[in-house]
Amino acid sequence: MHNNALYYPSASRRMATFGKRGMVATSQPLAAQVGITILQQGGNAIDAAIATAAALTVVEPTSNGIGSDAFAIVWVDGKLHGLNASGPAPQAATIEALKALGHDAMPNHGMLPVTVPGAPAAWAALSERFGKLPFADLLAPAIALAEEGFAVTPVIHQMWEEAFHNYATYPDAAFQPWFDTFAPKGRAPRPGELWSAPDHAKSLAAIANTNAEAFYRGELAEAIDAFSREHGGLIRKEDLAAYQPEWVDPISVRYQGHDIWEIPPNGSGMIVLQALGMLERLDPCPGDAVETLHRRIEATKLAYMDGFKHITERREMAPTTEQMLDEAYLKSRAALIGDQAVDPAHGNPLQGGTVYLATADDEGNMVSFIQSNFKGFGSGMVVPGTGISLQNRGWSFSLDPEHANALAPGKRTYHTIIPGFITKDNQAVGPFGVMGGYMQPQGQVQVVTAMIEDQLNPQAALDMPRWKWTTGRTVEVEADFPNHLALALARRGHKIVKVADSISFGRGQIILRDPDTGVLQGGTEPRTDGAVLPL
Repeated sequence: MHNNALYYPSASRRMATFGKRGMVATSQPLAAQVGITILQQGGNAIDAAIATAAALTVVEPTSNGIGSDAFAIVWVDGKLHGLNASGPAPQAATIEALKALGHDAMPNHGMLPVTVPGAPAAWAALSERFGKLPFADLLAPAIALAEEGFAVTPVIHQMWEEAFHNYATYPDAAFQPWFDTFAPKGRAPRPGELWSAPDHAKSLAAIANTNAEAFYRGELAEAIDAFSREHGGLIRKEDLAAYQPEWVDPISVRYQGHDIWEIPPNGSGMIVLQALGMLERLDPCPGDAVETLHRRIEATKLAYMDGFKHITERREMAPTTEQMLDEAYLKSRAALIGDQAVDPAHGNPLQGGTVYLATADDEGNMVSFIQSNFKGFGSGMVVPGTGISLQNRGWSFSLDPEHANALAPGKRTYHTIIPGFITKDNQAVGPFGVMGGYMQPQGQVQVVTAMIEDQLNPQAALDMPRWKWTTGRTVEVEADFPNHLALALARRGHKIVKVADSISFGRGQIILRDPDTGVLQGGTEPRTDGAVLPL
């Protein structure tokens, strides 16, 4: 029987998912199954998150890989823990070096935007601190998937094909290993086509057997170094050997009786917190859907402008996180939200591609985890014989020495990937996240407000038609965004643009725990091949 796996003439509906003993929500069904299997084997939510993350590098290489960065927020024993596993620029990466090579801005592909990948170190650090099962056992399902193969899902095919055409525009021989690895038939794999990745399996096995040491101080580090030298890259094995992920304290704002938590900068979760903080300081407008939507868009725009201006490596930020979340400052920013859309500007708080997954277990542990190559497959650089696709996170750096996010050796850049977490009365409510580049903070604002203020269940919150601010007063909306709301926003000065394809509007996952019964309720993204599985 012949059909088109990307053609859906009728809208489908998914109910919220409930479970008691555990739950895994992510963007690819096989990866979710891996997490559930780990829970069934006696692992906890942290073990399930690690195993799911490793599996996602195999089954969704279009968004993440072994060469990714990662962040996590973990609820264990009544406390939140944050992990920043984003990697720094290589020691040889200077503004002068890039300009000497003829660049006025950071390139988005090739070896130059490659920073130190943090994902393997994140898996090892989480396992060492909070895991129950042996680290090698957690990567075994991903290794099996890579060796034995799997059927490619529709949305993954769509992104794979886009990457194929993007990289085909480069004549540079450095891109050939990507085609050898991910397009050996001269095209992207089709929906339902079987795909295996034996080199990827070998690299995962090396990481599994050495607690990630092979990647940072072993044979994989040597291979990355050799490939970088051959193709004019700046990253060296010494950069890899020096890397350690950082445990951090998550930061939060109060929003309608709930505490919303994010990883502090260099992550862009600050944008979510600022937007919600502004909304919290506006007078209620119950029943006014247009005013509510207008306010959410305007608050998000103002927060983004602050984020673009100030967010970088935390120790190098001029305003502190405390100043950016200061009560008086947020109130002053909220006061800028009027009846009409504005062209936003940053304030002065100084006084003077990604994959996301959520897991939960029956011990009360919950994990919000995100990892990314940044743009699709990342830099387009694949280390031959390893299956390792290197990220292009350095693309976010500025070559303007006066910019807050100016390139510097050992510096971590502004980061788009942000895991979120909600608590109430010092108890876990649950993890949430919306992957998708610069859509992530505004996607998070939309699902948090939908759940808390609009009282939607997690699946309904993810199903809602989304909007996406792009620049100035321009707001893109999905094709099924209600026309009466689009027209009402246009009358308030917003430039509304309807977009046919929803893939750029983010892909989220949510798990909530009932504080009285412990029952878990989950939602997964309808815009991708997602799955939320209970135990």
